[in-house]
Amino acid sequence: MLCEVECVFKVLFPVNSLNKSGLVAKSQIAARLLYQLSNIRVTEECGYFLAVTELRSIGRGVPDESSTYVLFPVTFCCRTFLPKRGEVMIGTVYYIHERGVFLKCGPMNFIYLSRLKMPNYNFIDGVNPFFLSNDLSRIEKDCVICFMVFAVRWNNRDRARHFHILATIDDASLGPVQLAGSEGLDL
Repeated sequence: MLCEVECVFKVLFPVNSLNKSGLVAKSQIAARLLYQLSNIRVTEECGYFLAVTELRSIGRGVPDESSTYVLFPVTFCCRTFLPKRGEVMIGTVYYIHERGVFLKCGPMNFIYLSRLKMPNYNFIDGVNPFFLSNDLSRIEKDCVICFMVFAVRWNNRDRARHFHILATIDDASLGPVQLAGSEGLDL
């Protein structure tokens, strides 16, 4: 789900980058904010950061305990992508296994569609494995699939923060999508 949220981040700015009067240009703080957001990428509360839409305010700088940085509280609005249970999305298959397939959708790379959540699909092994349904529709690598989010779990281990999504196509309107000219479509 696309969301518009207001966030407050503390932007770290090196003391040696301040000018002689101790001031910093707003553009430098904004650039530093964007740099920090690109490193964070995603939070459990907000989801994946897509774009900063408005810079509301920049607070007064406070020296950090280490005294090598100054912390500026920055209030901004941004557009985020937060997956929710029951939401319908479109993704691309990038890996097929006999127990299911893995999909990509936007910034999310950990979407799993279990064969248990693909009714009437059977696994066909071979050089290019795929799932074939009773009506002869195929789920294969680079196939575009309309799916529903069945479950969402936040992963915050080490530095790899992301959402794990369990998908389902157990509904009449879900499954492989035929798009004209979908060759090389990168969702």
